[in-house]
Amino acid sequence: MAEGIKRTTVGEVLDLALDLERKTMALYAEIMRCFGDEPELRQFWFGMAKNEAAHCGALMLVGCILRNEPELGLDSRILFDTHTGIRLRSLLTGFRREVRRGVVAERAFEMALDLESSELEDVVVDLLKVVQDPAWRDRAVKMLIHDLGDLSYMIEKHTSNAALLARADGLLERRLGYGHGPAESTPGRGSKPASSRPAAGGGTVGRRGKTARGA
Repeated sequence: MAEGIKRTTVGEVLDLALDLERKTMALYAEIMRCFGDEPELRQFWFGMAKNEAAHCGALMLVGCILRNEPELGLDSRILFDTHTGIRLRSLLTGFRREVRRGVVAERAFEMALDLESSELEDVVVDLLKVVQDPAWRDRAVKMLIHDLGDLSYMIEKHTSNAALLARADGLLERRLGYGHGPAESTPGRGSKPASSRPAAGGGTVGRRGKTARGA
């Protein structure tokens, strides 16, 4: 068995995921305060924090279901890479320390990409299968796609960092691989349809740009 891969109970993984989602929500709320004089950026980070709060609520529901229905296996053991939790806790601690000193938009976007590309998001989606309602998992995946599309749009609008933008687009494409159709078929927070443009390395990426705000 690879180093770091251990048999862990579903309940322990659930508790870890909930703790890290709460810390991520708190980080995004702190980043939001860094942009008090920039309404668009402040609103964007508020939305990111709000979606992390929704993830927390969904995980709390999973916990309640598991505790009320022991046959679903709260205490069953699964293989889990403990390095995931260790790495994310370390990232979040460092990021919050950095944000308290103040960050520019580009650095804040980079932090978000580091967190959104973590294995934790995959764990959250898998845990939602416990609810036994495909709509819950679909909702979680769509939320991740929306977040990444908005993040990609904001990176394009507020920075000139091509590498950061390509990274965001690549992550969006990977999330779309969960089984949903093109990003254009998934409603975003904005009211207007997304545009598509060539992605780094070929293909196209649906841009979930908030055209109403960015016009």
